[in-house]
Amino acid sequence: MHAFIQSLLFSFSITGPIFVVLALGAYLNQIRLINDNFVEVGTKLVFNITLPALLFLSISQTSISDTANVSLVAFGLIATVIVYLLLELMAHYLVPKREDRGVVVQGSFRSNLAIIGLAYCVNAYGDTGLITASLYLGLVTILYNILAVITLSRSLNRAGGWSATLKGIARNPLIISIVGALIFAGLGWRLPALIRHSGEYFAQLTLPLALLCTGASLNFKALRADFSSALISTVCKLLLVPLLLVVVGIAVGFRGVELGVLALMSSAPAAAASYVMVRAMGGNSALAANIIALTTIGSLLTTSLFMFVLRSVQLI
Repeated sequence: MHAFIQSLLFSFSITGPIFVVLALGAYLNQIRLINDNFVEVGTKLVFNITLPALLFLSISQTSISDTANVSLVAFGLIATVIVYLLLELMAHYLVPKREDRGVVVQGSFRSNLAIIGLAYCVNAYGDTGLITASLYLGLVTILYNILAVITLSRSLNRAGGWSATLKGIARNPLIISIVGALIFAGLGWRLPALIRHSGEYFAQLTLPLALLCTGASLNFKALRADFSSALISTVCKLLLVPLLLVVVGIAVGFRGVELGVLALMSSAPAAAASYVMVRAMGGNSALAANIIALTTIGSLLTTSLFMFVLRSVQLI
């Protein structure tokens, strides 16, 4: 019981502040200190500037040769595609509103890797966790963004077919920043101090601004209306998807830090960027915000439970 309580406190130390900022965003919107115009502008700023800056800085300054865990990264990429296909099939039958299916699918597979997932790994394993998680984060995040554009475009019935979808992927600021960062890191370049410090100012805006906008968009009336869809996404994100990845990961031989990183990354709550992308593409942003809120609260328990079980059976 003591180990479980310690694991729960560890999880809460990461996700608790995030939930507080979400609640603050909802409160500030309630008292009209921020409004929908703030959310609209803030969302665009996060999507186009601050989150790309955060991803570029976090990836470009790492050593690819030191962080390359090929088997773990390959597993993460393949497993993500398989999970995505299963979720698309599930959403087709369980989510009645076509335009909400992409929101549910994205909320179910897209973990908050760059912020919460990485923080989990560093808190659990220190520099070893950071090294193991960095390249996994970079490549899987690219795949997350590609699949998110595809599923949202499909569910929103955007005109233009695959050509428009591919253009959307190629123009996605998050994908552009990650690809650029990987090239930068692969060549061993280092940013000048002036540019790095300037970029860090933008990067540090990302989480508080994204969470304030997400919190301000929480709509509990919409949650009642879309409760089944939000619940489906939450159960998949916190239980079914991480359980599938961890079980298969154990079957293929992952143990220790690798398995711990896989469990922590996959059980992190839905990414704040998922709300930003849904809103930017004109989808049901209230549903996306509610999924983030529910998974952030729920992950306090589920992440601790996964780590407790894996430690109890001495797999990590």
